[in-house]
Amino acid sequence: MDEVDIEVVADVELDDPVLVEGLPGVGHVGKLVAEHLVEETESTLVRRVYSELFPPQVTVSEESVASLADAEFHAIETEGRDLLVLTGDHQATDNRGHYRLTDAFLDVAEKFGVSELYALGGVPTGELVEDHAVVGAVGDDEQKDVLEDAGVEFRSEEPSGGIVGTSGLLVGLGTRRDFEAACLMGETSGYLVDPKSARAVLEVLENLLDFEVDFEALDERADEMEDVVEQMQQMEQGPSPGGEEDLRYIG
Repeated sequence: MDEVDIEVVADVELDDPVLVEGLPGVGHVGKLVAEHLVEETESTLVRRVYSELFPPQVTVSEESVASLADAEFHAIETEGRDLLVLTGDHQATDNRGHYRLTDAFLDVAEKFGVSELYALGGVPTGELVEDHAVVGAVGDDEQKDVLEDAGVEFRSEEPSGGIVGTSGLLVGLGTRRDFEAACLMGETSGYLVDPKSARAVLEVLENLLDFEVDFEALDERADEMEDVVEQMQQMEQGPSPGGEEDLRYIG
């Protein structure tokens, strides 16, 4: 296999498409948004990206069928801007791999006529939050006004640690390749898979790109996570050797 192997699954014509990236990260916020878009619309799988830069493993389905690690592009036609959604279960295993794969992702986007992209993720707060703000970062200062009108907040030097992995590189490398690039990050504790934060990001994306999607499945996942949080809080309040412990990341 080549270092990066792009499989053509289908070809479709998209109208002024926007790349939306949601790979695993803090709170799985971006991945939840991307998966929800793919599952709740008439999406078409158009590309699979295989690479030796992904972890050396396969994914095993409920039917015990093994599939090589990959990333997928799904095309979605909407009443607003058409979408090219990038998602998957893995990111690269090292620094060079992140750069190499991100360049490959941008190559695919270019072939579909994409000139604008949104990388999605979470920004950790270190504590459970009720109201999930969406924090933004842009490749060009002129993009801020439109994003602020859609509900995005810009905070000085936040996220403080920068944006690592594919989401950050899509903005950095994408801007160097003349994409209009931004990252939308939902506030999340950083300890748990966070469907509520994902919903906040998806609502902003709807405002920006003028489409609508049903939220029922995402809301059901949020209710499930609330039950998990409640159980964990009850466990924390009980007696434990050494006193209280912080919540542990389980997503």
